[in-house]
Amino acid sequence: MSPQEVIITPIVSEKALANITREDNQAGKYAFYVHPDANRTQVKDALEILFDIDVTKINILNVRGKDKTLGRFRGKTAARKKAIVTLKAGQRIQQLEGLGG
Repeated sequence: MSPQEVIITPIVSEKALANITREDNQAGKYAFYVHPDANRTQVKDALEILFDIDVTKINILNVRGKDKTLGRFRGKTAARKKAIVTLKAGQRIQQLEGLGG
């Protein structure tokens, strides 16, 4: 799998953006949606190639799809795989600095 296939998109939620901008020693955590078949090693290699960073820790979560109802119609959101990536101290991903305002 190529690095562009492994990393699908960064997560732009309030909680994910708060982890990027924290001022304590836990700062430098970025969240990404990744390919469902990707493992930690593939995610680490892809991020290091795409963003030229040093990854120290990766937590991977499988997010189950939720049941949704809109009027009389029922459906389900897609299941996804999420990676929480911790960078080496002092490093940042410049391409993601402007997210969230």
